[in-house]
Amino acid sequence: MQEEKIKKSFPIFSNNPGLIYLDNAATTQKPQKVIDTVVRFYTEYNANVHRGIHELSEKATEAYEQARATIAEFMNANPEEIIFTSGTTDAINKLAFSVAELFEPGDTILITEAEHHSNLLPWQHITKERELKLRFIKLEEDLNIDMEDLEHNLKKYKVSLIAISHISNVTGTVTDLKTVAHLAKKYKALVAVDGAQAIAHTSIDVKKLDIDFYAFSGHKMYGPTGIGVLWGRQELLNQMNPLSYGGGMINMVGKEESTWADLPEKHEAGTPNISGAIGLAEAAKFIQKIGFVNVIDHEHSLVEYATQRLKEIPQLVIYGPKKSELRSSVITFNTNGIHPHDVAQILADQKVAVRAGHHCCQLLHKDLLCVPATVRASFAVYNTCQDIDKLIKALNSSLKQFSNYE
Repeated sequence: MQEEKIKKSFPIFSNNPGLIYLDNAATTQKPQKVIDTVVRFYTEYNANVHRGIHELSEKATEAYEQARATIAEFMNANPEEIIFTSGTTDAINKLAFSVAELFEPGDTILITEAEHHSNLLPWQHITKERELKLRFIKLEEDLNIDMEDLEHNLKKYKVSLIAISHISNVTGTVTDLKTVAHLAKKYKALVAVDGAQAIAHTSIDVKKLDIDFYAFSGHKMYGPTGIGVLWGRQELLNQMNPLSYGGGMINMVGKEESTWADLPEKHEAGTPNISGAIGLAEAAKFIQKIGFVNVIDHEHSLVEYATQRLKEIPQLVIYGPKKSELRSSVITFNTNGIHPHDVAQILADQKVAVRAGHHCCQLLHKDLLCVPATVRASFAVYNTCQDIDKLIKALNSSLKQFSNYE
C-alpha cells in the first residue's frame, strides 16, 4: 500500500508539516474528497430533505438517500436498516432506551469491564430504570471474552442482550463476534456491538456476523464529525418504538395518538445531518477504494513494527494481547516512573500526537490494568513505519529528559 501517496490525500499534513498523528482512535483526519463533498453540498444544493418539491430539496434528498445506500452496501445491510445518528454515543443511547422496552423486568444485560463509557453508562442507566440486571462477562488474560463464562451467564440468567465492543479502544483487542453471536442465538439473546473502533480497520458484514445491532461514528472512519449510524435488524427496528420524536418520523398525527412512518424515517426525527451523511458516504468510498485487505495488512504490519520497537525500551510496559494478530490498530503503554500525561505532553512538544488518560474506560484501567491512565498510540492508513521511528525517538527523548530531573 502506498501510504505516502495516501497521506497526500489529507490536507492536515501539508498544513502541519512534521506532524506525526497517532491519535486515530480518538478521531481520524479527513481526505480532501470528503471535505470537498461536504463543501459542495453547502455551496451547490443546500436544502432540507424529504420536505420540498423544488430542485435543491430533491437533489439533497437524492444525495442523502444515496449516502444511506452506500453505507448499507459498505456493511452488507439493507438501506432501510441504516439509521443515521450523531455518532456511536447517540446511537447506543437511543438503542438502549428503545430496545429495553422489549424486555421484561428481571431480564439480564451482559457487558464487559473493557467497554467504553458510551457502551456502559446507557445500559447501566436503563437497567435501573427498567428493573433489569446488569452483569459482567469475565475476560481472559489477553482481555478477550471468556466464552465459557459467557455461556455460563447465558445458561444461568434470562439474558435479553449482550452489549460488547468489536475492538477495544484501549488495547485493540478484537472480539470474536461470530462465536458471541452463535452463543447468543443458542440462548435467544440479542447482540449489540459498539463498532466505533472497528469500522475503519476491518470489513463489516452484519449478515455474516449474525448480530442484531451495530453502531459506529463517521469521524473515526475519515468522515465528518457529528454523524454516525445505528444498524439494526429490520424486524427489530420495526418492533422498537421511535428513538426520538418530532418532525419527519410520523405517518398520521392525532390529538391523543399518532402513527409512525416506515423505516428508516421512523427512527430519524427532525432535520438530519445531511452534509455529514453525504460526507460519511464519501469516506466509505475512500476506504473501499483502498480495500480492506490492504488496510488490514498495512495496519497489522504497523502494529507488529511498533510492538517490536517499543519492546526495545526497557522502562516501557505494553498492555493488551501479547500476540499482534489479536490486536488491531492500537497500542497502549506506560513508561515506568513517568505519568502518561507528562509523556504525551513531551511527545506533543515534538509534534507526535498521542492520547493519554483512561480513554473513557475507567473500569478497564482500574480493575484490569490496575493503573489510573495509559498512553495510547493508534494507527490509520496514512501512518508509516517512519512515524513509529519518530515516536520511539521522542519517547527516548522524554525518558532522557526525566532522568535528568532525578
